[in-house]
Amino acid sequence: MGSIKERYSVICSELQLRPNPYILQVLEDTEGQTEEILIKVTGNNRLLPVQKLTDEDALALSKTLCNNVSIKALDLRYNEITDEGAKHLADLLQENVSLLSLNLMGNNIKASGAKFLGKCLQDTQSLIAFAIVLSSNRSIRTINLSRPLLFSHQEETTGHLARMLKVNQHLRELHVGKHSMTDWGVERLCQALRENATLRYLDLRCNSIARDGARHLAELLKLNTTLEILDLSSNRIEDEGAAHLSQAIALHNSSLRALSIPSNSIGSAGLVLLAKAMGVNSSLSHIYIWGNKLEEPACVAFADLIKSGRLRKEDTDVSPYEVDGHVFLAEVFHGLRRHYYWTPSFGRDGDPASNSALALVVSS
Repeated sequence: MGSIKERYSVICSELQLRPNPYILQVLEDTEGQTEEILIKVTGNNRLLPVQKLTDEDALALSKTLCNNVSIKALDLRYNEITDEGAKHLADLLQENVSLLSLNLMGNNIKASGAKFLGKCLQDTQSLIAFAIVLSSNRSIRTINLSRPLLFSHQEETTGHLARMLKVNQHLRELHVGKHSMTDWGVERLCQALRENATLRYLDLRCNSIARDGARHLAELLKLNTTLEILDLSSNRIEDEGAAHLSQAIALHNSSLRALSIPSNSIGSAGLVLLAKAMGVNSSLSHIYIWGNKLEEPACVAFADLIKSGRLRKEDTDVSPYEVDGHVFLAEVFHGLRRHYYWTPSFGRDGDPASNSALALVVSS
């Protein structure tokens, strides 16, 4: 049915809605494009005044794009879409299997809207389907599957993600925070990553990983030469897990450059070992430790790293200070989030989109 713009006008007429002139202009700009189209209708456009999208606009746009296989990315940041509009977009995600990226940052979507989106994207079967599809995908460089709505305790999704990592040689960044992942799941991932030579960033935040999971990761670090960023924030690896990682970092690994382990119940013994490992390993430049048991031996060890220049102040989340001759560490707000999305599809606000890679962000 003609161009996307013409279809949008017909849909608006059928729904008895007034077409949004901003959407019309953006759709007109896509004319002549036949594949991998990005539709960017952001409410913070700096180049011209725009009519921000409402729930009715989301409905019309969703029906317009539902069967369009050329649309690969939809950027709707900073509009006025609420839970109702989120439901319309969830319907779009269920019907359009070609859409790879949907950005809804800065709208007015609350819990019920997030539930609509999460339900269509992140139940167990959906994540398994994602993993299967990604096994042969050559375009996506970043996947964020954090905080899925899982209704199983058997870690089927982790097993499928592991199998995907064995064969996918294009993925650079994987975020699987809040998956209720245990040491068993980490072991599956580590086995797969022994055969993966491309993943640079592994995010395992807020799972149920303990010392055995850290041991599996340490064994991986002894062999893997590509992983550069490892995020284990808010797990429970304790001193024994930290010791496993320290040994791998000190003696075997020269590729890891950032390690995040806040809130892991690590005491002085484990933290001192990590500080010593960092003193030996010149590749590891960023380390984040806040939220552990920061007793004085650990405080002194990290204060010495910072004082010597081995650890830059901006590359950690703690800052040393002294009171009555005793060394303490204060929290500073640096962290791994600034490293997210090495190859983003949209870039920073206002920047033109990059066509070199795609980021798939479906966290709920």
